This record gives sequence, C-alpha cells and structure tokens, in this order.
Amino acid sequence: MPKPSQPEPPETLETERLSLRAPVPGEGRAANEAILETWDELHRWMPWAREPPSVEQYEERIRELHAKRIARTALPMTMWLRDGGTFLGSADLHHMDWSVPSFEIGFWVRSTSQGRGYVTEAVRALTGLAFAALEAERLEIRCSPRNPRSQRVAERCGFSLEGRLRNQTREPSGELRDTLVYALLRGDAAAH
Repeated sequence: MPKPSQPEPPETLETERLSLRAPVPGEGRAANEAILETWDELHRWMPWAREPPSVEQYEERIRELHAKRIARTALPMTMWLRDGGTFLGSADLHHMDWSVPSFEIGFWVRSTSQGRGYVTEAVRALTGLAFAALEAERLEIRCSPRNPRSQRVAERCGFSLEGRLRNQTREPSGELRDTLVYALLRGDAAAH
C-alpha cells in the first residue's frame, strides 16, 4: 500500500491534443485494436509483447494495472486524442522508487499515429506531473540502441544519455540486448 507521504496521482492529465487517463474496464477492445495494428513494432521493442493479447486478456491487464496504480508501483495512463477520443497508445510511469523519488517513463503509440509528436507531448506532460505533483528528483527513459525513435523522444524532452547497460535484457525474440539509459533530474528540468 502507498505510504501516507506519497502524493495522490491524478486520474486524468490533459494536454493540447491528448487526454492521458488511468485505464478503466471496457477499454480492452480499443487498446487491443491499437496493439494488433502496431504488433510488429511492439513485439520488437516491448518486453511485455510476447504474444498478441485478446480483448479479454487486455481487460485482465487493465485490472492488473489498476492494482499497480493503487499500490503506487506504477502510474499507467492510456493515451487518447482529445478530439474524437481515438485510442492512441499508452504512456506511464513505472519502476517507481519513492525513496528518491525516481520513476521511469515508458510509452508506445499506434502505428497510424506515429510521427505526429503525440509521444513527445505525452512524455512532456508526464515529466511535468512527475516533478511538480509527485516530487520526483529523477526520471529515466530506457530503450534499445536499435530504437532511434525512442532515443529522439528522450532527447527532444531534454533527457541526457547517461550510459549503456551491455547485455542488460533480452529482446522479445530472446536475443541479448543493450539498454540505453536517458535521465532528467529535477535541476535539469528547471533549467529548460
């Protein structure tokens, strides 16, 4: 359970074009459609993307995400267009260490919505939320060195490359993979 000193995260975060909100039951069909559309990319980069989920499996995942949100071990957010309500993907805070506090930002966007700046907009919103409302001292974005899109998002949002963890994880294919670690500190964010 969360400690009394941990700030309460908002259920919704609005940006100019996006509505980031806590996943709720009933979103499984929209999420599943976006996941299947983007499967080739998700399967390449995301450790959770081992097999395409069914709508029912994603609904179960929503319940798991809700439990993580309550325990404050993750702050999952689904990404929707404000105009029209199209499900775009997700952006979240996870690997939460409240003793610092530090968080990792993760994200994905459906294939037909890539290249429009939605992820950058979502990451900037989560960065602002983490530093202002959750009192973060450190944020990270971790990605494969073979994923230039995620690297560019981190750089556009002011994160600095801190290092490369060699053979740190496995790709969904099972191949060993390095991980790039980008970070942004509270002081860095204030300077921007």
